[in-house]
Order: sequence, then structure tokens, then C-alpha cells
Amino acid sequence: MKYRLADAFGDDAEYEIVGEPKDTQSAKALAVQDRYQFQWWALSLIRARPYQEKKKGADEGVDGVIFYQDVDPVNTKKALTRKIVVQVKSGKVSVKDIRELKSVVETQDAVIGVFITLSTPTQPMLKEATAAGRFQWLHVKDTTYPRIQIRTIQQLLDGKGIEYPRTPTDVTFRKAKRAIPKVDQLEL
Repeated sequence: MKYRLADAFGDDAEYEIVGEPKDTQSAKALAVQDRYQFQWWALSLIRARPYQEKKKGADEGVDGVIFYQDVDPVNTKKALTRKIVVQVKSGKVSVKDIRELKSVVETQDAVIGVFITLSTPTQPMLKEATAAGRFQWLHVKDTTYPRIQIRTIQQLLDGKGIEYPRTPTDVTFRKAKRAIPKVDQLEL
């Protein structure tokens, strides 16, 4: 909702968010209280869409997705929708989680995988993520992004987002229409 307000009203939107974690301690408390709400909140930090709205059921190793438009390598006048998959973990993590994410990226035909965690990643996790290589953005030559990215909740709260091609067309969420301020008759 906060993004829809920002899209519609820009800096003119005045609102207060109550109950949303502002630090890792409150994020941990949310994870203990309701891990699904934690997951959805963590996805909102990077503007990812939840993969499924229901709480139970197999999610195929995907908690959220981001879509963006790229250039089709065969027909350069045609747009190609690309997928980024996101996994969120609030508990203990290990290199096994990164290996699983690499597999999910392949099976989901995604170009990038993002791993969000409350815990500090281990050296083997970071090494495994680096070993996954980089993704080449077709629209801008010589521009690459890490294929597997690990972000802690603290990094996201500090403003470190994920790296992926930013395009004018956001296809993950529909944007709210920009509100046109009404001019008061007395101001004319």
C-alpha cells in the first residue's frame, strides 16, 4: 500500500505506518510471531510479489518474484519478460540453502535468485553465491548482475537493495495512477 501511495501522490503523500518492523529486533519478533507475515514484509522491502497468497502448500522453493522487461535477443523490437525468484529465511541458514536457490533459479527459468535472511551468511554461502556467476543484461552491453544475491534484513533496512536491470516498465505490480491535485476555486 505504501508503494501505491507513493506512486499516486509522490512526496505529497503523508501517512504513518504502524506495526511494520524498523530494525532487526522487531523483524525477529515478527518472524517469531508470524513467519508468513515476516516473509511478506521482507518481500515488500525489495518490492517483490508474494509467490502465493495462501499460507500453506508447496511453494516450489519460491517465496516471491520480481518481473522486468528485457530485449528479446531474436527480435530486438520485442520485449521479453524476465523473472527473478526470491527466497526468505528467518531461521538458521547454510550453504545448502544457496545450492537449493541455484536449483530453483534453473527450474523456474529465472535469471537471478535472491536470498533474504535474518542471519549473517556464512563464508561458504557467499562463496557458493559468487560461484553461480553473473547474468548479462541484454539491453545494455557489458552490464552484468550477480546471478545469486544474498541480502540480510539489516542490509535491506540500511537501503542496500538487490541488483537487477531497472526498466521503465514495472511488470511486477500494477502502478497506481498518478493523482492530479484538485485546484481550489479560490486559488484561481
